[in-house]
This record gives sequence, structure tokens and C-alpha cells, in this order.
Amino acid sequence: MTARHRGTPVIGLDLGGTKIAAALVAGDGAVLARHTLPTPAARGADAVLDALAEAARAVRRQEATAIGVAAAGVIDPASGTVVSATDTLRDWAGTALADGLAGRTGLPVACDNDVRAAAAAELAAMDGGEGTTLIYAAVGTGVGGAVAAAGRILHGAAGIAGHLGHLPSPEADGLPCTCGAIGHLEAIAAGPGITAHYTRLSGNPADRLETVAGRAARKDPHAVSAIVTGARAAGRALGGLANALGPHRVAVGGGVPRIGALYWDSLCSAFAAELMPPLRTLRPVPPGAGDDAAVLGAAALTRTLPLHPPRTSGATP
Repeated sequence: MTARHRGTPVIGLDLGGTKIAAALVAGDGAVLARHTLPTPAARGADAVLDALAEAARAVRRQEATAIGVAAAGVIDPASGTVVSATDTLRDWAGTALADGLAGRTGLPVACDNDVRAAAAAELAAMDGGEGTTLIYAAVGTGVGGAVAAAGRILHGAAGIAGHLGHLPSPEADGLPCTCGAIGHLEAIAAGPGITAHYTRLSGNPADRLETVAGRAARKDPHAVSAIVTGARAAGRALGGLANALGPHRVAVGGGVPRIGALYWDSLCSAFAAELMPPLRTLRPVPPGAGDDAAVLGAAALTRTLPLHPPRTSGATP
């Protein structure tokens, strides 16, 4: 394991299905520089690794000592590999993420699932100690999640703990999921799932979720129905998990909740309807770290998870 320099800046990279966000993060958690670029999701793993390296170079300063990557997919932090993934990123499963990026940048790399990294930042902000339980969901291109129990983020067997988007959902009955199964929450509650549902209901194509949200704002009944259905599906799933886990907080982030009150209010209403009496006052909240949650969580990985040093002599700083 590479030596850690806790007071020096590190680079945090958040890899999602549509964009890569990069930040240079100081030892005290202050963001010193930011950069974003599109994810080349359809071009394969090498193109994604190249884009990650490009994003890191855009924010890097000479004193940066490590890179933390919060990435889509089931990530094994110990080996630095992508254990499995949906087809959102082409050929992403099996990628040697840590070694590939370390070789391209010359810096040691720590990595984990993107939502777990953001949840770790949320958990740290809660400062609830060893007894804290957290459910964290990120609803965007997919539906990701993380669970913390007794103050610790759970990784589970094969690193799969927290993949909330692959819970069965009645609203998604018969719909294919990106993981290859049928009827999972992601198929109806993620941005592409809501958009596809609108097209099924209306017969009119929509290029993206924001288009559906705009039509809902103009009272298009099919757009309203698609958004409410996706939100309620997410709320019901989270409410059921809350009954099972008894969390102190349920945080819901990602791009989809930002489309407006129709989505958020529908999710919260469906969530509340599922709760057992001892949890009746619990409600979902936006992540406390806001838009920086994922990159701050990624940067924090360099302090808590194995660092994989560069293995190639041809690394370019």
C-alpha cells in the first residue's frame, strides 16, 4: 500500500454514466479546482480511463498525492477492479480501474462505487458515531445506493451492498433492467426509465428527462404520470428499506430529484405511506454535501481504502 499524506491535496473523480466530475480537494476538504467532461460511455473501458486521466490532469497541481475514484458499477476496492456493471458503460465489467488510471497518471489510486463514496461523505457529515444507520440513494442515469450500519459503510459480499436500483419493483413489472433482469426499480425510476415510460404512455418520443419534466410543467398528463410513477416506485422501495433497517437518515440525491417538486413530493408521499409507526416522522432529505458529495467522497477514499500505485514505467504525470 502506498504511503498516505493526509495534509496534502488529492484528486476526487466521480464517474457517472453521462459525465465525469473532477475536483482537487485540500486536506481540510476545501475544493480548490473543478472540471467536468462527458463520459465516453459507448466507446469502451480504455476511452473511459483516458477520460478519467484527462479530468485528473485538468485539476491537478504538483502537490497532489493521490486520486480517489467514485465509479459506476460493482467495485472491489481491494483489487481496484470493476467486478460487474450494467451496459450503461460499454465493456466496463472486468476493468482494472485502479491500475489503469494509476498507469495513466503516475499517481496512486483508490476506488469504490460512486454512491458508496458519496454516502461516506454524508455519513461523516452526520457525525453520529458508531450507532449511525444511513440509507443513501442516488437517482440519475441509474439508481444507485449505499447503506451504512453502526457507523460504517457496508460493502457486502462481492462489494454489491447498496445497489438499490436492482430491488424488485411492482411498477417495473415486465420491464427489462440494465443489469439483464426484469422488473427492477431502475427500469422505472431512473431518468431513462421515466423517459421511456413517458414514451410508452404517450406514443411521443422524448430525448431526455428534462424534456419530460418540461411537458409535465405544461400539464401534459402522460409526462405527469411518468414522473409520479417513477417517484412513487423509488419512495416505496426506500420506505420498505427504512422499515427493515431503521435508519437515522434517508438521503436522496442525483439528477432526477432536481427536476422539481412533482418528483420530490411524490417520492416523499410514497415513502411516508410505507413506514411503520416508530418511523412515522422520518422523511427523505437531499444530501448534506450537495453537488460536491461524490467528488468529496471520492477524495476521502484515498484516506480509507487501499491505494494502488502505478505499475508501469511509462506513466505520465
